[in-house]
Amino acid sequence: MNQVFDDIMQGLDEAVAFTRGNKAGAIVHEITPLDVKDIRASLDMTQEEFAQAVGVKLPTLRHWERGDRKPSGSARVLLNLLAKEPQKIVQMLRSDQQRVAFG
Repeated sequence: MNQVFDDIMQGLDEAVAFTRGNKAGAIVHEITPLDVKDIRASLDMTQEEFAQAVGVKLPTLRHWERGDRKPSGSARVLLNLLAKEPQKIVQMLRSDQQRVAFG
């Protein structure tokens, strides 16, 4: 139990040092916002097609595109994959949907 406490305290000490400007050894993860509309446009899909492809309701997609809601969890992971490898991911999604339809 002492090791767990020591690890937590070390993390807290490092966090405090970072906020005070000591960036040495710090690993900083920057999260860039997703542009859902841009991802959809790069695939040349309508909102209806894209919503169906990613498995969300159309109003949810519209909220994401307007920016009044942000995708989270597995939706965010899927959208990041679509942003990096759009054609491959869409092909995989379509083949998976066909298997479900015939399964």
